[in-house]
Amino acid sequence: MSMPNKTIRRLLMVFAASLFLSSCSTSGRGSDTRDPYPYWEQGAGAPEAADFMKIDVPPGATEVKGAVQANPQEDVYLLSFVTDSKQAVRIAEDLRPEKPIHTKAVALPPDRELFGHLGLPEPQTLKGARWAGVCPPCVKDHRRRSVQWIDVYVYDTTGDKARVYLHAF
Repeated sequence: MSMPNKTIRRLLMVFAASLFLSSCSTSGRGSDTRDPYPYWEQGAGAPEAADFMKIDVPPGATEVKGAVQANPQEDVYLLSFVTDSKQAVRIAEDLRPEKPIHTKAVALPPDRELFGHLGLPEPQTLKGARWAGVCPPCVKDHRRRSVQWIDVYVYDTTGDKARVYLHAF
């Protein structure tokens, strides 16, 4: 006794649907299916970060480093370099923060490590590092209209040199 073609097709469809559903129920298991975010963009460095923040790295700056961390909602851009102390402060002032760059009264530990990716200590952990934060759209900085926030830290190193840390999203 043979089955009609219509019945065979229905059985095959039920079988295919059950295979699909069983694969869906197990797809969340295992480490190979974890959320890929955040991750560091390969090949994205100081030029991409500086371009996003509309920052001109001063001529003669040394130890220029940068990275871009991809996130589901907002990417994070990091830029750091060493320049003379006066130039470092001018860079911070050019961001147009509402309050001048200053040493924070209480240095809180960072909620996550970012600059460690560049082989640098987190600026919040450096004693004497000065900080300013700015929301470019809030201060009507049309040069940086795609940037929601920038943290800038200036840390005096040796002589008249300072390391500038910029973190933006």
